[in-house]
Amino acid sequence: MLVKEIKELRSLIKSWKSEGLSVGFVPTMGALHEGHESLIKKAALENDKVVVSVFVNPTQFGPNEDYDSYPRDINKDLNLCMTAGAVAIFNPDPSEMYFENKSTSISVSNLTSVLCGAKRPGHFDGVCLVVSKLFNIVTPDKAYFGQKDAQQVAVLKKMVRDLNIDVEIVTCPIIREEDGLAKSSRNTYLLKTERKAALVLSRSLNIAKELLKNGERNANKIKEIMKDEIIKEPLAKIDYIEIVDGDSLQKIENIEKSILVPIAVYIGKTRLIDNFIFEV
Repeated sequence: MLVKEIKELRSLIKSWKSEGLSVGFVPTMGALHEGHESLIKKAALENDKVVVSVFVNPTQFGPNEDYDSYPRDINKDLNLCMTAGAVAIFNPDPSEMYFENKSTSISVSNLTSVLCGAKRPGHFDGVCLVVSKLFNIVTPDKAYFGQKDAQQVAVLKKMVRDLNIDVEIVTCPIIREEDGLAKSSRNTYLLKTERKAALVLSRSLNIAKELLKNGERNANKIKEIMKDEIIKEPLAKIDYIEIVDGDSLQKIENIEKSILVPIAVYIGKTRLIDNFIFEV
């Protein structure tokens, strides 16, 4: 069922919890694809009821970013959600989620000033604000996020811990196209030639995986080899290539423990991200 108002959703969830039912939650910005579908299906397996939010959150977009053009198709999203096992789809208007004179913000320091946060000031503050509001509204037992947004997952885990929010964050694997491209709502922006060029992201990550598997532990050397691969593609422009500690997201030079290898690359005008975790 489609729910537009906070009051209605809270009433529904209250009735479920009065029956002792567990609630799983999948927060999204819509334009749903197989990656989101995998989160909903996992939530449906592990909980009695599943809520999916479809809300393009204005507070996490910068002034020159794609808020107005971000893809929206609520009818398609609703069908995917229901087929995958969701019971309620929360699709509020911005005016339902934010007061005009709002003055509260949430900032997770250190984790948000690196990687995507370095060039998107305020982005993760917006993410934390909307997710904390959604957690307060839905009061889920478990919330499901994709590994593709690795920095977001790390930030939200820290927020949940620091604020004692009673929810378990469940991280789910990246879902990819058959040719290796990570599923993303922004893939719809890619022209045919750009779609082919975008494969350079997964190709460079696969090269890094092989280097690590073969014993290479010099992070700078691995990054240089990844860079060399990406710059072969004329439509690609590197935002960042990093090798960081999986928890603190701080850069490392010598790989001695579990790491995250995240990249952000512009293909034409479209910014794509991808990553993998390597366990030493």
